[in-house]
Amino acid sequence: MKDAPLLSQRLGYLLKQAQGRLSAELGEALAPFRLHPRELAVLAVIHESAEQPSQMELAEWICLDRTSMVGAIDSLERNGYVERRRSDLDRRRNVITLTPEGERCLAEAERARERVERSFLAPLDPQAAAALVDALATLLDTHGAGPMGHRNCPS
Repeated sequence: MKDAPLLSQRLGYLLKQAQGRLSAELGEALAPFRLHPRELAVLAVIHESAEQPSQMELAEWICLDRTSMVGAIDSLERNGYVERRRSDLDRRRNVITLTPEGERCLAEAERARERVERSFLAPLDPQAAAALVDALATLLDTHGAGPMGHRNCPS
């Protein structure tokens, strides 16, 4: 069934449909790495974090509820990509760190993600694709985004 004309001009509908299709394509591309797109995001945030993040901090930065974050970390740990351990700076804190296998997987999975995103944006000329990404980033920044993707998450 084709999209109803009424919905084809609604921002929420368009964003949700585009995100759903992109997520499905990413899921297929990341399957060989035994990763879900949100798990790739977790790996990327850990890698880019200036400090060793806790599970709770990761959940806040990525806007995942605690239960989903526990599941993501459990899966990443089972795959040998991360480990839970005591912080080097504060022995009272538990942190999540990438393993060497996690670093390798992140590098390869990021290349797959980039290919999928390029392919997804291919119907747009390069300037329009860059403008779309910039516009979405501006909207997120304007509506509460902060450092490392930390924002007031929708309830």
